[in-house]
Amino acid sequence: MIVGIDGASSDLSLALVEPSGELVAEVAWTTAHRQSAELLPRLAQLMVANGRGWGDVSALAVGIGPGSFTGLRVAMALAKGLAYALTRPVLGVPSLDAWLDAEPDAMAAVARAGARETYRLDRGASAPVIVDRDGLSGDLRGAVIVAPADVAAAFGLDGARQPRAGAAIGRRAAARLADGPGGDDLSTLEPIYLRPPRGMTTEQPEGAVKWL
Repeated sequence: MIVGIDGASSDLSLALVEPSGELVAEVAWTTAHRQSAELLPRLAQLMVANGRGWGDVSALAVGIGPGSFTGLRVAMALAKGLAYALTRPVLGVPSLDAWLDAEPDAMAAVARAGARETYRLDRGASAPVIVDRDGLSGDLRGAVIVAPADVAAAFGLDGARQPRAGAAIGRRAAARLADGPGGDDLSTLEPIYLRPPRGMTTEQPEGAVKWL
């Protein structure tokens, strides 16, 4: 059984997925700055409710962003900690790709990149880009968009669907494992940061970024 974890925004989700890709169960909820207090207890509850134990876990899959700096770090720490403790593979899945997987008719996925900017991934695009409010208007007017509730409210994305991607993350991991055993390197797997968060870095020579 693969555990899928999405903590890239204030809309969190967890899923239990069979190695075949079949969904066992999924839970989603919205929280404000409580990812570290809620993810593990919710996962334990989900497993108990579905008659599963830690010994049933075959792999951990986690959304790697871009998105909420704190949420990504908390979800990554949980996935890597469980992978280490259970000696199971861990697999990173780009979060916005998984959001679009979960909403097949959505044109774009949008996550917060700051007070005035967002990460935007259009369906079919190779990578997300950073855009301001103007970059969310015009061509997205009337389109189906996936965006966390707080982002939708802040940027006027009326009718946006909240991300619920735990199952999509688990399915992507199942597909990768079906192609061959193993996962990502536990020691080097990191969230995707398209840019460093304000106040969390110091500039190094030649543009290098040091994480504090």
